[in-house]
Amino acid sequence: MSRIGKNPVPVPEKVTVSLDGLTVKVKGPKGELERTLPEGVSVSQDNNTIVVSPTSTKRISRERHGLSRTLVANMIEGVNNGYSKALEIVGVGSRAQVKGKTLVVSAGYSHPVEMEAPEGITFKVENNTRVIVSGIDKELVGNEAAKVRAIRPPEPYKGKGIKYEGERILRKAGKSGKK
Repeated sequence: MSRIGKNPVPVPEKVTVSLDGLTVKVKGPKGELERTLPEGVSVSQDNNTIVVSPTSTKRISRERHGLSRTLVANMIEGVNNGYSKALEIVGVGSRAQVKGKTLVVSAGYSHPVEMEAPEGITFKVENNTRVIVSGIDKELVGNEAAKVRAIRPPEPYKGKGIKYEGERILRKAGKSGKK
């Protein structure tokens, strides 16, 4: 049995959860999320906790047990507090700005790269070099942050590019000249 999966998920006071088979709907102060969990698990609500349990002892059911519990916990956390990821832009002349719902990144190319924010995601820029991707869906926030980082991943020689806040870039020595 999954060690993560057997922990019940507490539901805060401001959050309401409705279950319809494997479909879980979570509504809270930040918004509303809905997800259909994979086959092989069952979801039940006891007072103000959600319990996810495997339907059988087959491997597929045991594999999805912890995953399903984590997905439900992330939905509850998202509608209650939200998620955000911060990225830093390193390099001379590299900067970002927000125009409406579009993030415009100048990262050393001949043209600025524009990214449209999908539904439920907001971009925020601080000091032209710090981009904050935020929203209520953890998976979507992580995917959008990865797309922003992919515009210009950090390179190993000088560390220029777009990196996650707190990410360590392994540096290479570079050329050694004649002595």
